[in-house]
Amino acid sequence: MRNFYKRWQGELKRAFTGTPDATPDWVLRLADGDDNGYYLPGSAVWAVHGSMSTIVAGIRALLMQTLHPGALAGVNDHSRFRADPLGRLAGTIRWVFTVSYGSTAAAHSASDWVTRLHQHVHGEYMDRSGRSRRYAANDPELLLWVHITFTDAFLSAHKLWGGRIPGGPDAYVSEWARAGLLMGVESPPMTEKDMRQQLERWYDDGELVADERVKEAVSFIRNPPLHPLLRPGYHLLFAAAVMSLEPKYRKLLGLKTPTLGPLPLPIKAATRAALVLVRIALGRVSPSEKAARKRLRRIAGLNMRR
Repeated sequence: MRNFYKRWQGELKRAFTGTPDATPDWVLRLADGDDNGYYLPGSAVWAVHGSMSTIVAGIRALLMQTLHPGALAGVNDHSRFRADPLGRLAGTIRWVFTVSYGSTAAAHSASDWVTRLHQHVHGEYMDRSGRSRRYAANDPELLLWVHITFTDAFLSAHKLWGGRIPGGPDAYVSEWARAGLLMGVESPPMTEKDMRQQLERWYDDGELVADERVKEAVSFIRNPPLHPLLRPGYHLLFAAAVMSLEPKYRKLLGLKTPTLGPLPLPIKAATRAALVLVRIALGRVSPSEKAARKRLRRIAGLNMRR
């Protein structure tokens, strides 16, 4: 049993960092830098991004993002997510944690790197009316869509499986707006209500599409090529992400909450238990947060000696 746990723990770490044991160099470098960064201990961002609910949030964000045909076309045409889904996941985690825990210079550097990658992501897609339209990953509208679906997913999952958010949901939305600005988002929402209203605009205007390409993407997200040890847990987390969606988006995606006959399965409680196990396996405090705290202590010590 101990060997099984060690193997499972190793594969879990590999899925998130690319390695089963060593801490990635980019995480260690979060201890570098000469300022506090954009977020500090006690911030809403540290509370939400330090929670295991982010795992469910990541799946929910991917599901929502498939609904915008421009965003999905960019992923299908240019992303390596099918050939190397864990590599793409690790890249996204690196950006999120660098902005959340790194110095301001590190946050800008990581965001600039992603923006440069996006410069080559452009092409055409068919909108809901059948017209051909051009897309570009750095287009303000697509950047806003990705930012809002990310923010909405992380906030919604944290409400279900996380703890208290300092300052409440509006604090998280307004704080993470800085990350949107770093990526080129124009006027990101600053309150939960504003964020929801902008999501509603895309839905009401008929911008969101559920076609065969969406079905293919959802099928892949449901069954990615994970190590066999991780698949049972992932299927539970996928069900949790589906459960967390608003019913109209769930219907648009062609997804349903799992049931046993007429009775809904206890997905929320089972997910809470699963996330506790993941927390034990990965550690109570993430290596990224530890590195950030190391930088903050060093800076505080320098300021005291001045």
